[in-house]
Amino acid sequence: MLFSIEAVSRSKPSAATSANHWLRIRLEGARSNRSAIGSRVLVRYGGKVQGQELLSQSSFLSSNDPRLHFGLAAATTADIEVHWPSGLAESIKSVSANQLLTLREGAGQVKGRPFR
Repeated sequence: MLFSIEAVSRSKPSAATSANHWLRIRLEGARSNRSAIGSRVLVRYGGKVQGQELLSQSSFLSSNDPRLHFGLAAATTADIEVHWPSGLAESIKSVSANQLLTLREGAGQVKGRPFR
């Protein structure tokens, strides 16, 4: 079965119409490994907690997106806690939703950093 690009793009719901919020986080290690593999991130919002660990792969010949995505539902802010492989733990309070963040070990949020 073939689909045209136009048909596929029209079938996707528009992010502008959704009432749900999100955060996407990119980690950079400094004392730990540069890719921050093994870091654990907790995001607290609206009385809930989500946790993810940054992994290089999950099965044979696979790879994962190194950016961590957190769905926040209706919450517009969240608190972020990062546990780096070096043992360092950092917290960032009241982060606004719907943004792409780059966090560097020992430095916190890196402003103006290209998100790749």
